[in-house]
Amino acid sequence: MHHTIFDTPIVNTLLRAFSVSFLKLTGWKVEGSLPPDGRKCVLIAAPHTSNWDLPYTLMVAFALRLNVYWMGKEQLFKPPVRGLMMWLGGIPVEREKSNNLVAASAQAIKAADGPLQLIVPPEGTRGKTRYWKTGFYYIALAAQVPIVMAYMDYEKKISGLGPVFLPTGNVEADMAAIKSFYAPFKGKNADQFHAG
Repeated sequence: MHHTIFDTPIVNTLLRAFSVSFLKLTGWKVEGSLPPDGRKCVLIAAPHTSNWDLPYTLMVAFALRLNVYWMGKEQLFKPPVRGLMMWLGGIPVEREKSNNLVAASAQAIKAADGPLQLIVPPEGTRGKTRYWKTGFYYIALAAQVPIVMAYMDYEKKISGLGPVFLPTGNVEADMAAIKSFYAPFKGKNADQFHAG
């Protein structure tokens, strides 16, 4: 995987201090920690309903000392900001093209020398949707890593890492269990998020 802000010395330390202070001053509480078996994992990013999710997610990642990469639509990576978005941990995804993103992502996780937490929003969009994409699930299954249920609740101003979920291969039952965990959380634009 490419070099990011999370493995840049000094900058990482400064941004962690800023993130912890900013979240505290604005009333946010960060909960949980990366489990021992989560050194390599897939993080579900839900609910995803606003452009504000990215900066808050990055601040929470700094506060929790994570080494995250996140998937975003290709349009976010246009020049002149492409280099910056990649440095922030971004991985451009061309949603319109049929490519083997799951296999490539799983291989990248397996091949990584150090810790790597891949953030995937299950909605696949910050717009209103009732259906979750299952890419995060199949990436974790193929990479043989756990899924960590990360969350951001704008109503209660809490964010963090929830329980670890180990995919069983029964995608229908597993998705129902995962969605039930997310049902109480409110995104910034709460009417756009449906975990049911």
